Amino acid sequence: MLSEPRSGRLAAWGNALLAGFVSPDDAVLAVVGEDAVHRVEGLPGETGPVGLTLALGRLRGLGMTGLRVALPAPGHPLGLSGPPEFNARALEAEEAVVCHGAALGLVPEVSEAGPEGDVHVEVVWHCLAVREAPPADVPSLGEAERELAEALRDATDMLSRLDVAGSGPVAEAAIDAYRARAERGGEVLAPGYPPRAVRVLELAQRVGLLISVAYENGHGGAVSASEMTARSEALRPVERTARRAQVAAYNAFVEERER
Repeated sequence: MLSEPRSGRLAAWGNALLAGFVSPDDAVLAVVGEDAVHRVEGLPGETGPVGLTLALGRLRGLGMTGLRVALPAPGHPLGLSGPPEFNARALEAEEAVVCHGAALGLVPEVSEAGPEGDVHVEVVWHCLAVREAPPADVPSLGEAERELAEALRDATDMLSRLDVAGSGPVAEAAIDAYRARAERGGEVLAPGYPPRAVRVLELAQRVGLLISVAYENGHGGAVSASEMTARSEALRPVERTARRAQVAAYNAFVEERER
């Protein structure tokens, strides 16, 4: 939850490219990040995998006017609109990008090789047909912001009662790492996004930090089965709310242009 999903980077910087805020080279560099290479497979008109620059240009020629994010989880097809084949692939990957205006979607397949500390990461985006319909369960930015504030307050109260909220060396290390990464990263979203989308994504990331710390700290003071169940029940809706907010933030670019 803390790490930016690859679908988020692709959608954000792809949208900035489509709107003319960044160059193709800058967009691709931002999408690839620390990975070795990204390719797109199954693109209409291509017989094999192609690079991201060519793929984005080709998708634009096929009618793509924007990119949306899907972050589905079991029982929650967040951001998806079908068909079943695409939904299944996206659910397995836990993320996908939907091309607005082109009836196509991209699902990442990640492969890693090499020793710890020198891992070579390659990503193949599988291009599949999607159904042109409203995405499932995506809130507006305003709704997402209100839901996050409420969920964060409720979860913090619950986790404090269970003695598992952010305290101790593990939590402090996680918070320090998060702050350092935020300072290095600069922009949370690509150029052209509305300030409210940036604010919502930052809050979603902070909520994600709370969830990660709670899980990584083991059972904390929740030593009984009932307390562990209560903690899981407290985290589950918060995690769902944070994912909804992430999708709303990444998709805000397309929603703004449509209005």
